Amino acid sequence: MFSHVVIFWTRPEITDSTEQLLAGAEKYLRPIPGVLSFHVGRMSPSDRPVVDQSYQVALNLVFPSKAAEKEYQVHPLHLEFIEKVFKPCCAKAVVYDFE
Repeated sequence: MFSHVVIFWTRPEITDSTEQLLAGAEKYLRPIPGVLSFHVGRMSPSDRPVVDQSYQVALNLVFPSKAAEKEYQVHPLHLEFIEKVFKPCCAKAVVYDFE
């Protein structure tokens, strides 16, 4: 198993950037083959101080292997997502990959 978690901070000057990011992930990323589990969503507010609440959207993907995740990274739909959705809507992203 290989997990790929991406935390996104959207551009505050774009009023619907969170919605655009969520819709773009569904459109471009969900159909990419090789993903065992796909979950994208908004930050869930918490009263626990240990929970980071500074971001707007998180993406959690599970692949059968690191090699499958490498194929995902160069898939045309992923590259299109980066250009059409990520770059215009996001100020920052942090990635956490683990096996």
